[in-house]
This record gives sequence, structure tokens and C-alpha cells, in this order.
Amino acid sequence: MQTSTVPFIFESKSRNNSSKFQYIGDKHHNCSLKIHHVEHNDGGKYAFRFITDSEQGKWIALRGSTLKVVDLNVSVKKPHGNEMMKEGESVNLICINSCDGINISSAFTWFKNGEPINEGPVLYLSNMSSTSSGNYTCSLKTHTGTTSGVININVEYGPKNTSVSIRPSTEVDVGSNVTLICCSHANPPVENYTWFKIYDNDDIIDVGHQPELHFREFYPGDGGQYLCSATNKHGSQNSSVVMLKMKVSGSTITRDVLIIATIAVLLIVTSVIAIIRKWKTAPKTECEEDIQNAVYVNWSIFHNNQSQEGNQFEGGTVEPIYTAVNFTAIRKSNMEQQMDSHTDEGVIYSRVCRDQLLNPSYIESL
Repeated sequence: MQTSTVPFIFESKSRNNSSKFQYIGDKHHNCSLKIHHVEHNDGGKYAFRFITDSEQGKWIALRGSTLKVVDLNVSVKKPHGNEMMKEGESVNLICINSCDGINISSAFTWFKNGEPINEGPVLYLSNMSSTSSGNYTCSLKTHTGTTSGVININVEYGPKNTSVSIRPSTEVDVGSNVTLICCSHANPPVENYTWFKIYDNDDIIDVGHQPELHFREFYPGDGGQYLCSATNKHGSQNSSVVMLKMKVSGSTITRDVLIIATIAVLLIVTSVIAIIRKWKTAPKTECEEDIQNAVYVNWSIFHNNQSQEGNQFEGGTVEPIYTAVNFTAIRKSNMEQQMDSHTDEGVIYSRVCRDQLLNPSYIESL
């Protein structure tokens, strides 16, 4: 073999040797070579040459040594063989060393997201949950810098921790803006959101299908109990019930309290109006101002349309009624006085008013 045709990676007399290759032997019987940070392109056939002082002082190995660079491999074994991994299922990860002469019992270290978690050729992941998702690798325990390729474990599950938050607050001013936000953890992400309002008669009404429920102008009828439901292909979950209240003058009231207060006000107003109307229509007497000057007389009422004289002599019944007789002075002209001189002097001018508790009408007699 011509020495000029053989490329070299290290020469004891050269000052341009790479730090990747290091001669660790001697000049007697050890010709060991160390390669730092082995890569795939470092694979191939390596030969050793030495020079002596004799005429045939250049010697080179004909066979040399062959370097094969391989990776650690991770094999995934699942009970059902399908590629999708669902919460509650199990999977086994096996680290395989492809180097000839090294069996599966070699010491390995397992890593999740770069952090060591276990040792051994097989990693058992049973009853997987959302926390099992991540990037897994293995390496030789004695050579931690030599790692396998990355295996991504993605565990799918239905919605979890579904909840409702309210912005800005659960106590809302009339006419203000309020937003209800539905939050849920799921893999794959939530596909459908549904909002429900619960009424006093236990009716549940569908009121929206977006992650957020907006009230641009909040009114008393918008108050009440709400919940949301989150759904993906693995199932659904409801949030807990939240109460949305109306705030008035610094205090909060529910719809029931508002209705009761409104009815009470209407009853009070109706009662006041009825009292005023009754007072205006109460019976009055025109003789109230003359009560102090009243003289009580006996006025008889006759029955069976009989005359007063006939009843007295025939034994008819007489019902006495006590009335107030008010004597009123009447001014007359000279003509009227002359006419009165020819009339009976026994006539008394008076106005008779019956007690206002019996009848509001009155009787006048001249």
C-alpha cells in the first residue's frame, strides 16, 4: 500500500492534529487512539502506521480496524397496537443498543423532558394520565452523553377542571357589560361549548355555544344561575353553577327580591288611592255648623198612609224620630212683612236636618 495514498487523522510529528483524535499509546507496543464526541461520519476503517530506522522502516496495518457508529433506539410496545394513547391505558418503552456484542441487559437510564426518571432497559407506563405526556429518551448509564432518539408520548383525555369565571364581577350594575368565561383542560382541545341558564322552576335553557357568554347591557332579567358544558371526542364535563346578580345603589338584589319589593310598592300605592277616594265620597251634612244651636223636637211618622188626626184617635202606632231643628232668622222686605200681617202668626220657619248617620238628605219646611 502506498503511504502517500493513505489519509491520516493523527501524526506524531504534525502540529495540526485535531483535538477530536488523541493518541494515547506509546512508541513501544501500545498504539491506542481515542476519538472524542463520536459522530456518524466518524464511522469507517482505521489503520496504524509506524516508521523505523531500518531500510524497510515504514509499516502499515493491512486490515486495520472498522468503526461502526450506531444510535440507541427506543421501541414502543402497546397492548392494543393502536397509535393513539388514551388516559388509563398502558405502554412499555424499550431501549435497544444496536452495537454488536452488547445485549439488552446493558445498563440504561431513562429521561423525561431531559430529567432522569428511571433505570433499566424497559420503562413501564401504566394507567397513564395527562401528566404522562412528554418526551422520553434513554442512554447508556456509563455514557450519559449517548442518548437515543426522542419518543413523544401524547395522552388524550376528556375535559377536566371545567369552571366558569365572571368579569368584572358576579355583582353587576344595571346596563353594564359582563362576560362569563368557560375554561376546561382537554386533549384534544375542547370542540364544543354550551351555556345553560337554570330557572326557578328547574327549567334548563340553552343560551349559547361559544367559550364566552357576553351581556353587552345587563338587565334584571339576565340575572340568575348559569353553567357551561365542555365537550371533545372523549367526553364532556359540566362546570359548577354560578350566580349572576344585579347590583342597585351599592347593594345586590336577586330577581325574587326585586319582584317582592315591586308588589309591596304597588299594594301601598293602591291602598293610599282607595283611602283618598273613600274620604272624598264620605257623606256630609249642611247643618254641621249649626249643631251648637240645635233644638231637639219629637217628629212623628205615621203608618198606612193615615192622617195624623185619624191615627191618634184610632190607636195607630207612632214612631218617634228625634231631629235637630235649627231656627234661622229670615230678613224680609216691607212688602213681605205686610203680607205676613194677614197670615197665621203660628207659623215657624225652620230647616230640619236628619242625623247624618241615618241619611245624608235633609228636609226643609217653611
